[in-house]
Amino acid sequence: MPNSITKRVAVYGLALGAVLAISACTPRIATHGNLPDPDKLADIVPGEIAKDEVAEILGSPSSIAMFNEETWYYISERKETTAFLAPELADRKVLVVRFDAEGVVSSVETLGVEDGRLIQPVERETPTAGNEITIIQQLIGNLGRFGKAQ
Repeated sequence: MPNSITKRVAVYGLALGAVLAISACTPRIATHGNLPDPDKLADIVPGEIAKDEVAEILGSPSSIAMFNEETWYYISERKETTAFLAPELADRKVLVVRFDAEGVVSSVETLGVEDGRLIQPVERETPTAGNEITIIQQLIGNLGRFGKAQ
């Protein structure tokens, strides 16, 4: 009899351990940004809605184009993190609202992750003007520079 109780406790212990291990791997979901409600988005009709009305309906944009203030961006992304691993991008939406010169909506466009482009950073360094000196030369060069104020 004690042998069957020990086996039963071991089986329950293993089952509990498996459930805990599986639940620890459930991804955490983090949502960032401002993606407007699709019902509100339907109210934004090109040629009929002005800038201030867009701000009232959708809220303030996540970003405004740097060189062209007539383009507003509403950006939202969702990342999933599993245990100690790095977060993975699950979804990204960018709503682009463009205005004409009079401040009326000219177009509304929704972009996703598939519309993004990978950018390869340049590894080279830009040379600077001047002499390259060592730390010792810097320290010795400063000796005698600090005199009494007259």
